Amino acid sequence: MKPSTIAALSSLPITPQLPALLAALTHARSAVLQAPPGAGKSTVVPLALLDAPWLGDLGVVMLEPRRLATRAVATRMAALRGEPVGQTIGYRSRLETRVSRETRLTVVTEGVLTRMLQSDAALEGIGLVIFDEFHERSLNADLGLALCLDVQAHLRDDLRLLVMSATLDAAAVAQLLGDGTPVISTAGRQYPIATQHLPRAELKSLAQDVGRAIRRALDEGDGDLLVFLPGAPEIRRVARQLGDAALPPGVDVHPLFGDLPAGAQDAALAPAPAGRRKVVLATAIAETSLTIEGVQVVIDAGFSRRARFDPVTGMSGLVTLRVSQAAADQRRGRAGRLGPGRCYRLWPEEATRTLEAATPPEILEADLAPFALDLASWGITNPGRLRLLDAPPAAALAQAHDLLTRLGALDHEGVITPHGQRMAAFGAHPRLAHLILESARLGAGALGCEIAAVLSERDLLRGPGGARDADLRWRLEALHGAAPPVDASVDVGARTRAARLARQWQHHLGVEHLRGPPTGDAGLLLALAYPDRIGARRGGTGRFVLAGGRGAFLADLQPLSQAEFIVAAELDAGEREARIFLAAPLERAAIDRHLGALVETLEVIRWDGREGGVIARRARRLGAILLEESRLPTPDPAQLTAALLVGLRDAGLGVLAWSRAATSLRERAEFVRQHLGPQEPDWPAFDDATLTATLEDWLAPWIEGVTRLEQLGRVDLHGALSARLDHAQRRRLESLAPAQLTVPSGSQIAIDYADPGAPSVAVRLQEVFGLAETPRIAAGRVPITLKLLSPAQRPVQVTRDLASFWQRGYAEVRKELKGRYPKHYWPEDPYAAEPTHRVRPR
Repeated sequence: MKPSTIAALSSLPITPQLPALLAALTHARSAVLQAPPGAGKSTVVPLALLDAPWLGDLGVVMLEPRRLATRAVATRMAALRGEPVGQTIGYRSRLETRVSRETRLTVVTEGVLTRMLQSDAALEGIGLVIFDEFHERSLNADLGLALCLDVQAHLRDDLRLLVMSATLDAAAVAQLLGDGTPVISTAGRQYPIATQHLPRAELKSLAQDVGRAIRRALDEGDGDLLVFLPGAPEIRRVARQLGDAALPPGVDVHPLFGDLPAGAQDAALAPAPAGRRKVVLATAIAETSLTIEGVQVVIDAGFSRRARFDPVTGMSGLVTLRVSQAAADQRRGRAGRLGPGRCYRLWPEEATRTLEAATPPEILEADLAPFALDLASWGITNPGRLRLLDAPPAAALAQAHDLLTRLGALDHEGVITPHGQRMAAFGAHPRLAHLILESARLGAGALGCEIAAVLSERDLLRGPGGARDADLRWRLEALHGAAPPVDASVDVGARTRAARLARQWQHHLGVEHLRGPPTGDAGLLLALAYPDRIGARRGGTGRFVLAGGRGAFLADLQPLSQAEFIVAAELDAGEREARIFLAAPLERAAIDRHLGALVETLEVIRWDGREGGVIARRARRLGAILLEESRLPTPDPAQLTAALLVGLRDAGLGVLAWSRAATSLRERAEFVRQHLGPQEPDWPAFDDATLTATLEDWLAPWIEGVTRLEQLGRVDLHGALSARLDHAQRRRLESLAPAQLTVPSGSQIAIDYADPGAPSVAVRLQEVFGLAETPRIAAGRVPITLKLLSPAQRPVQVTRDLASFWQRGYAEVRKELKGRYPKHYWPEDPYAAEPTHRVRPR
């Protein structure tokens, strides 16, 4: 290195800690380094460790959480050594590799390390793995560290691990790495930062508020500006607004996000030319790792964009959320690396206390299908066997296993299949890897690779205000240079990356790349990856029901709105219905010809409340989508009865045609059960709850062939209820609770058991002359309540003590009745009188 370079590096805050770090890794297999942004850990530490005696001729791999940082850090370290990148220092990402035989230190994106481990579990030739910016807690970083710890424990006791972070619970990480893991910390160098809060104007857009803050910051002091925005769309809007505004002379605006071309990224990171200032519009990518020369002012819009997975819907989506306190502090700190700085926060000062303390680890919010496939490829079905800082949520992991099983990547024991091993080798999301392999089986491998590549990148098409045609076929044609639809433009960077990735996969698959616009069935190939997102049109134009059960819609009227079937590749997890952003039409013939394994033929016999009866249909269904339905000619009688009972339970027993005899039987049986209790332990209950719960036992045999509630009127309920009692119980019933009472006149009067505590008989007074005592039932334990009636059938006395009535009440009642009914027989002595049901005795 040049003397000036060595002097510059020696002034960095991390440099005094290098001897302690070298000593720690000499005596321990793992270490934790905690240093704030700007301390030099991402560049100085790897270069210093390259010459460690314990490393010998082995190489170093350093993980960076983002592609942009991977290239920038490698380029910076190569420049410090006075070499081009690709010699001693190189880098590898999904789409770009700059390494050679001389490369000893390779900076990689996190997914690359996982692929390296899966292809060479022992990491031969590697002596040290560095996890930079581990506090970002990406899913790939957590998995990569867990796999490296597994290698260290079982295959390579000489492999060293270094975890570096700006803000991190160092003790927790050290405990994860193993007892006695040393922790080296440095306070870093931070100049004072003046912080102002500029609450946003409610009626203005985010772009307008950010533009206002930028112009204010440029007027209030010197230095370059770093502006944090949620994502690329907001960066473009702010850049357009600044381009239309009158900025001070000598100010250049540079966007900075992961998918920018390398030249645009380098321009944003490089120092501003002499006499000029720059405004860098960046995503969260600029919080750590990257050194942006000249920044003295930070403007923080207060938002970040994260992927969030919903295991209930099986859908992932980018959500815009308030920044965490830790991230806000990281952003603010970028203003104080070179000297005193300024920070403008676009939220009220008191709102800072309401921000979450730190951004949740990705493992708690992400789609875990790639994670689960990597574990299975490693030979692990239970993630509890690995050392992870946070366990994956059970619901998301179960959903991931279910998806992988449906795609044929795992067997029902959770063990990876040969198909799953081939999927894992692609390094793509399992859905897309399955799409590629299955499309090759159908002879459309080249098109499958293109579809997977397009879905792996940001949308190739842009539209005004974010609106754009959702048809995937436009993107596939744009990949081959075709003109986009009206009012849309092509994202050239995304197209270039997608084309490069498609060729990479086509080469891996061993197929020729397409030399012209695709002509295959994109919808069919898309359905191979997203069988749960096949949708059938329903109701109004542009609305669909998905095979997974959710509703989905196209927000704007477009040709795809008229499709009978679609496959949705990108959609949100909307509260009621999902909005479709990317899809392709699917022909019914393709479903019948190629997706038969997804289609079930079901015989559906169920109760239909709107029809008021049982329906019996044969249905062909693709998940929640009804493809075809016809009448079932010979339905199973038992299933018909079971379905009818569902409707009966819903409607209640009151819809049955209750005859007086059936009602009386129920009431008498309940009377016996309540009054005998333990004496009759096997006596069945006849109350509503019991009868409803046991319909299959007592009613089902009597309703064969009945399919509608109104047909229940012909059912013999008395016979059905009587069948619940055996012969001995029926004799017991007649003895203890007779249906009728024979009175002295010879009439047989029905006994009313509606009130089981007081069964009663309504009888004309003249018919009980000569009856000295109240009749009793239940083996003499329960007196019958006598409702004594006048000749006009009106009650004149209600009593359970007939003898007392004859003695004390009869004379008064006789006097009244004799005056009202003089022709009737009203003797003075009711005991000696002849009972009659006529006006007078014969």
